[in-house]
Amino acid sequence: MTQPRSILVSLDDTSWYHCVCRCVRRAFLCGDDRLSGQNYDHRRGWIAERMKELAQVFAIDIAAYAVMSNHYHLVAHVDRARALSWSTDDVLARWTRLFSGPPLVVRYLSPERAALGAAELARIAEYAECYRARLHDLSWFMRVLNESIARQANAEDECTGRFWEGRFKSQALLDEQALLAAMAYVDLNPIRAGIAETPEDSDYTSIQERLADARTATAPTSFTAAEPATALMPFDATSQAPWAISFDFADYVELVEYTGRAQHPRKKGRIDVRQPKILVRLGLDAEAFIAYSSRFLKAFGSAVGVPASLVDLCERRQAKYLRGMQAARQVFSGDGTRRAG
Repeated sequence: MTQPRSILVSLDDTSWYHCVCRCVRRAFLCGDDRLSGQNYDHRRGWIAERMKELAQVFAIDIAAYAVMSNHYHLVAHVDRARALSWSTDDVLARWTRLFSGPPLVVRYLSPERAALGAAELARIAEYAECYRARLHDLSWFMRVLNESIARQANAEDECTGRFWEGRFKSQALLDEQALLAAMAYVDLNPIRAGIAETPEDSDYTSIQERLADARTATAPTSFTAAEPATALMPFDATSQAPWAISFDFADYVELVEYTGRAQHPRKKGRIDVRQPKILVRLGLDAEAFIAYSSRFLKAFGSAVGVPASLVDLCERRQAKYLRGMQAARQVFSGDGTRRAG
């Protein structure tokens, strides 16, 4: 039975989510058209660029993404505290980067602001609070992303109709173990599909983008309490930056490579017997992690986490059962549990 989005996406439970959206009828509307022979891979670039553009407007950060030929994955972090810290001017300026806004908002953002009366300013404050709520709403983020891509694709095809299959699917990531598993699952999508052999060759993925940035970096990243300046969330093993992923990037890359080698039978070379340090630190069982890394969506339901996190979520939702408990017991066998935020 379909659950309301307000239950599936609850910031009181977690601020991290894995989202999936598929093209209508799972057709290859972003890849090769088997009938006409035309290639639409450039649309994958549209999706990747648009989600990063929106991350600069919304209080929603991108931890990982993978754009495939007929669907895309996104691991997102919703930063409600950041949205609440924005001034009225900040909120309205951000919102009008996406929509024109009502005439009163346009006047407020122009030199005509000085002529506005008290009642008009009160109305402006109401607009700002409405837009502030939308700017840290995952459903609004996905709505703007999907609608803009659908319009572009339909204009290119000179047609009308649905481009996306329906509303996006989401999984709540309840702790750091779940976050790590979801990110690796997303970054390894092209390798599992057999269209890439290494993470650095996996087009339209966050791991490829991060590795490319790492090659060209001339200085180490310094972390401050300011807002992130990049489209992708940075890694920070020291947890100094509240908006960074609290893993070491080298450990994460090692994990992705290790998991990719283990699950892809056509890949040359053997798996190093040494487990990634991050697996040991977070108490993940390597063999079970690899086994479930290829069926992450099917093994878990609307939430992912260690058994204790899933039990806690069941109590908060007043649910008797949450799919994925058996998988959680097998994959997340360690004792250490830290909430993802």
